Amino acid sequence: METNTDDDIPVTILSGNLGAGKTTLLNHLLSNAGDRTLAVLVNDMGEVNVDAELVAEGSELDLDDGVTELSNGCICCELQDDLETAVVRLARDRSFDHLVVESSGISEPAPVARLFTTESRVAALYDVDTLVTVLDTPAFLEAFAGEDRPERRGTEDDRPLSDLLVEQVEVSNLVLLNKADLCSDAELAEAEELVGALQPDAETIRTEFSAVDPDRLLGAGLFDAGRVNDLPGWKRALESTDGHEHDHDGDDHHGHHHPDEVYGVSSFVYRSRRPFHPERFDEFLRDLPRSIVRAKGTAWLAGNEMRVTIAQAGPSIRATAQGPWIAGLPEVERDMYRSNRPNLEWHDEHGDRRTELVFIGTDYDEGALRTALEDALVTDEEWGTNFDGPFPDEQGEEAVVREP
Repeated sequence: METNTDDDIPVTILSGNLGAGKTTLLNHLLSNAGDRTLAVLVNDMGEVNVDAELVAEGSELDLDDGVTELSNGCICCELQDDLETAVVRLARDRSFDHLVVESSGISEPAPVARLFTTESRVAALYDVDTLVTVLDTPAFLEAFAGEDRPERRGTEDDRPLSDLLVEQVEVSNLVLLNKADLCSDAELAEAEELVGALQPDAETIRTEFSAVDPDRLLGAGLFDAGRVNDLPGWKRALESTDGHEHDHDGDDHHGHHHPDEVYGVSSFVYRSRRPFHPERFDEFLRDLPRSIVRAKGTAWLAGNEMRVTIAQAGPSIRATAQGPWIAGLPEVERDMYRSNRPNLEWHDEHGDRRTELVFIGTDYDEGALRTALEDALVTDEEWGTNFDGPFPDEQGEEAVVREP
């Protein structure tokens, strides 16, 4: 947990899907700030920054008096320069105790947090206090379990809402389960378990109309810059099974289950030193049961010299070619990479080629999934075959495996 120096300005970053209740939360904070003086930076993807107008209207502030707006863009990406300029100007004119940044409903919080933590003129002025995600709890549950899956709106990016929800929850210190009054106790408990599976260290608070004690969000000191990349539950699941003995093909049959699970939320890791048949693996992914809410990792695909990462969130599955396996590089280059990475796990025959996938879900049949994964591996007879498949084979290339 980070502590602020006297000169650092604490900043709370709010994220959440469209309509989750972020603007309501901002007005609640402004109305209940107590002795604090807040500066608020709001962002919207539209030509008109509706959120900024609502905050200014609700708090009886002018846009030029404590509420700064960034319009027509997303502060996690294309408006990064404007965001930096805005927060530096605010610090220069400092007449506030705490900055609250509300990203648009389609923003990912990690890039925004990095602006405040990497070496920059912003990081020299601010200290991230807490990353807060506001969830429309009924929509959150529906995105993973319901038949009517809401689409991601307000952006040309065609990823479904479940992708963004996962990213916002995975990089959060505090999650508000908003609209709790529209959920049963059982649904709220299930939402808490899903959040815990996606981000084990996140605190959760059930809220109605985003009403929450400001002390839980302002000055809470929940953010730790050193751990921001280790927050997601899938990374924790991988670490929890590192070091297990593997069988002859390198398959890891150890799962990781939460001891307090009520709704069957659990995770397991699958590892193998035998490549997948690309068509059978594609079929496996397309048939992945909807009870799996998150899958992430690297796959070794026969006939493909690229490390292909698999990212699944609810109904959406994408595959990305990250780069070549080190084992497939020319000898001089391969030896150089290996010397620079002394802890790289290396197989005598296959080098760094391996599959390592984490699955997080509710009430799935782990045995059936493991059997299906093993059935998707190449057989001894197929090992030397030339394969064509639907997966990307050029670095940086991405393919949609399954859409909602």
